[in-house]
Amino acid sequence: MSSSAHAPARSAPIAAPRPPLTRDRDCLVAGVSAGLARHLGVRVGLVRALFLALTLCGGAGILLYAWCWAFTPWSEGEESPTRRVPVAWLLLAPAGVGILIVLAWRGGSDWLSGSIPPDLAAVVVGGTVGFATGAGLWATLIDRTDTARGPRHTMTVRILALLLLALLFTVLLSWPVARSGVALVLLPLAGLAAVISSALIPRWRELSGERVRRIREEQRSQMAAHLHDSVLQTLALIQNRAGASSEAARLARAQERELRAWLYDGDAPADSDLPTDLRDYAGALELDYPVRIDVVSAGLSTERASGELAAAAREAILNAARHAGGDISVYIEGSAAGVDVFIRDRGEGFDLDDVPSDRLGVRESIIGRMRRAGGTGAVRSDANGTEVHLSILAAPPYDRAAGRPIPTREDDHA
Repeated sequence: MSSSAHAPARSAPIAAPRPPLTRDRDCLVAGVSAGLARHLGVRVGLVRALFLALTLCGGAGILLYAWCWAFTPWSEGEESPTRRVPVAWLLLAPAGVGILIVLAWRGGSDWLSGSIPPDLAAVVVGGTVGFATGAGLWATLIDRTDTARGPRHTMTVRILALLLLALLFTVLLSWPVARSGVALVLLPLAGLAAVISSALIPRWRELSGERVRRIREEQRSQMAAHLHDSVLQTLALIQNRAGASSEAARLARAQERELRAWLYDGDAPADSDLPTDLRDYAGALELDYPVRIDVVSAGLSTERASGELAAAAREAILNAARHAGGDISVYIEGSAAGVDVFIRDRGEGFDLDDVPSDRLGVRESIIGRMRRAGGTGAVRSDANGTEVHLSILAAPPYDRAAGRPIPTREDDHA
């Protein structure tokens, strides 16, 4: 028996998965060609050439492109799509050329004598109306949400498209109806109606979205009222009867906080504000330690959860839950000048000087962190409990062009 019979069979190489079929948000027109090229692993120029070749075959390329455009989703992301090609202006250009041709015919001596072939006149007029109407619709329905263009660009293109269509209709009124037909004269009117009525579509979408939000808010309010009268009161009763340090009370507080957040807070941003972050952190600590943490906020706080003040406050709350337990109160006071946070517990207290030098939680994670961030941190502790006061000033407005802070009224009076 040959040695090759005992040789292990080679496994076939595993092909890499294809990228998903999506359209890029930063694209030329719609991102269809780039998305197909990435999905198929070919050059984007080859895909565009294929669409162009199919277009010459009875317009199949246009239909295929429109089908891919309608059913291919955008790539993941929250930013609005941006198109590098000014499609609306490219559609206005041939419409303007068509108007110039019609005006040149109008100025000729044989305009009313029938020397212009009716088929040629129909092609020119139909093309002009189609391009002008397409420019107005594209600007209204697509470019309106494009961050690179915006409402001013949309209004400019719409006005130009309407002017071209109105001018074409005025010129065509002198066309003999017996020769040109009523349909040719009514084409610009149909384009005017389409461009004008397209402005109602975004309004209809806004009204529909507002109606959905109102219905959802009414349903949320009804559910909140029902749950407040039943579930939330039951959870509050469990907390009062079980005691602050019991396992049942801790679970009841956690469920109550989650339910209230779902009912009243709505969707929170990824980088939430300081009160929201500290409430979430307090809820997580109540599951791990026998504590009850109340977070109260007053005033307007511009601090975010990713700031140094939030990190120092979380460390102070953790120390209070770990070493003091029981009831802990957190008070956040925000103003235009800055933000102050007070963390108060009712433990036995401690002397900061007696804390070993190798334990840097209070010295570095709280006081030192606030000092490096430009704020202050102070700890006051006695037999009745411990209070941590964190304070930070609001950053003054900064003039990037001048490279210096913008002076305030206090600076002017100083």
